[in-house]
Amino acid sequence: MYEWHQQVQKIADGIDRCIANRDDDSLTLRAIAKENGYSEFYMTRKFKELSGICFRDYLRKRRLAFALIDVRDTVRSILEIAVDYGFSSHEAFCRSFKAAYGIPPSTYRAKPKPVVLRTKLITFDRYLLGLGEIGMAKSSKDIKVYFVSIPAHQFLHIKNYESDGYFDFWEKQDVILDMDCDTICGLLDSIKGKLDGEDDVIGKFSGQIMGRIFENGKSAEAYGVRLPADYDGELPKQMLVARVPEAEYIVFEHGSFDYEQECESVGDKLQTAIDSFDYSGTDYVPDHSAGRVSYFYFDPDKFIKHVLPIRHR
Repeated sequence: MYEWHQQVQKIADGIDRCIANRDDDSLTLRAIAKENGYSEFYMTRKFKELSGICFRDYLRKRRLAFALIDVRDTVRSILEIAVDYGFSSHEAFCRSFKAAYGIPPSTYRAKPKPVVLRTKLITFDRYLLGLGEIGMAKSSKDIKVYFVSIPAHQFLHIKNYESDGYFDFWEKQDVILDMDCDTICGLLDSIKGKLDGEDDVIGKFSGQIMGRIFENGKSAEAYGVRLPADYDGELPKQMLVARVPEAEYIVFEHGSFDYEQECESVGDKLQTAIDSFDYSGTDYVPDHSAGRVSYFYFDPDKFIKHVLPIRHR
């Protein structure tokens, strides 16, 4: 039933790899269809059926997303970048860039602003598809618990008072104009200077985190990125900024793990550690006062961790 979800995910992963390696010969529809053992017609039909976008449009938008980072972060000529990412001319690249982002590449380079990048397709996710993990936890890494002081920063985000967890959060956001997952994640991908993740990682939600913002007697789930306290770049109009002062936190962290086989088990282990932690032997207690923010980092290749606000007794 999920064979094509996996196949399209393999194709999306291959597209990113080829774009990054400048392997244009492998990026044609014919080459990709042949590599995967399907006719061009059948492959493009299934690709659009599962992704909601035709193959050629997806490929063009991913090329543009990679090219935008080069425009933003390098001094290479616009023509060099155009040629590197498979455009036939400077003019063709500029037309496509402006059509996608509403601004010519030269203008964007002079004054970058948030734009919606085409984020990488995630068509096969066991949890999104309701499959759960496929094995018991195999990781032998213990959960680390430690205290940190985090400097003042800004949290650029959207928030929802009624959501319950990551998937429910996006289900509720996806019915709000310009607040859906693709739009918000695409905007956050284009912002340079995030405190977490890497600026040049395109479409893997690098540096993007879930949060919980505590207010007077209530809280809201949030999704966004942390920015330096003095960040003064242009910000997306539909997003909010919380100025978070320097404060202390407790961190519950698990190391890298196999997402498909261990995600539920690792999540349960972390939650158990949080629920059972004895603060009586420390100088701290949890702090859910107005203005505090908790963060949740999820990067299976590196770690999964909850960063929770605390205060001295």
